[in-house]
Amino acid sequence: MGERAPGYAFAIHGGAGTILKANLSDKKEAAYLAKLAEALAAGEAVLAGGGTALDAVTSAITLMEDSPLFNAGKGAVFTAEGKNEMDASIMDGATLNAGAVSGVTNVRNPILLARAVMEQSRHVMLQGKGAETFAAEAGLEIVDPEYFHTERRWQQLQKAREQKTGAVLDHDLEFLDPEGPDGLDDHKFGTVGAVALDREGNLAAGTSTGGMTNKAWGRVGDSPIIGAGTYASNTSCAVSATGAGEYFIRATVARSICALMEYANLPLEVAADKIIMQQLVQMGGNGGIISLDRDGNIALVFNTEGMYRAAVKEGEEPVIGIYKE
Repeated sequence: MGERAPGYAFAIHGGAGTILKANLSDKKEAAYLAKLAEALAAGEAVLAGGGTALDAVTSAITLMEDSPLFNAGKGAVFTAEGKNEMDASIMDGATLNAGAVSGVTNVRNPILLARAVMEQSRHVMLQGKGAETFAAEAGLEIVDPEYFHTERRWQQLQKAREQKTGAVLDHDLEFLDPEGPDGLDDHKFGTVGAVALDREGNLAAGTSTGGMTNKAWGRVGDSPIIGAGTYASNTSCAVSATGAGEYFIRATVARSICALMEYANLPLEVAADKIIMQQLVQMGGNGGIISLDRDGNIALVFNTEGMYRAAVKEGEEPVIGIYKE
């Protein structure tokens, strides 16, 4: 880490996509900004108190999972079967240990389950019923699947079924919003994530999602895939992604950004730009990432119209945004 003790840095996201100011009511915009500020403050409080990057990441993500505003936890979308299935992952940059879960239906906070997989098992990824059994044994909060039912998401599923669209990313189709124009903020890649650098110089990253509306066949996106949706290494950077999962998996987005720093000696912003604004665009993939490096540099990069995001560095004012600058 060099000769100085690094100050902390922290960033979060709540999804990216076609998020336009013209389509977001003042009330809905204020709600998102307030929740982003709350989640950012929760993570920063951990770091300011000398806490770990891992604790900061889980603190912010659990708060966003508990909010119906985001497609994760309480606000998760419905599958074709009418279920809420959630994915999450977390990675410790100091040890390269990681934990991930997919297709869980009764764990209140999937990010806490991903962390338990990392810290309390020999494995990296657990899925479905097995992951839920492990969650119960690990003492995590188990809820009735009905806990995740929100009327807004249920109506989105009904619209997708009526239109016979197949699986739909939140941002794709305007008809998916039962509230009309006020809800166009839903047409985004619904995922939440956080990246942190603590005062010890350790990095961590985490991501959580409810997946795609009307998804079938047990589809899994990039969020629980280490190296695609989440990656952290103290030698380079921490990344959490949000976007068209299939593209992010194929481009191993999170790991590729860190690898460009490690092997090509590129600065974080340049590495992130190369993957998100060049490679992904050429492939036809939309989305974005939040990232920070071991020196506390922050890069929030997205090739969509907007990304719910917030970031803060020790001693500086927080920055919170939704739209393209």
